[in-house]
Amino acid sequence: MDLSKAVWRKASRSTAEGDNCVEVAVVSHSVALRDSQDPSGPRIIIGHDEFHRFASALKNLSLDSRTNGE
Repeated sequence: MDLSKAVWRKASRSTAEGDNCVEVAVVSHSVALRDSQDPSGPRIIIGHDEFHRFASALKNLSLDSRTNGE
């Protein structure tokens, strides 16, 4: 998939120090993800439904760790 014209957006939970940064771009019927520190490196491309399930699972993990005092 050609991602040369993709508009990348840094994830809102990325840290201010610049580490742990993930960028996402909506392309066609998919969502592309990449490491913002390595923009020409590997990308993951998944469907919208899979991305929403992935994001929901991450959100639930984050909420679980806060609830459990981690």
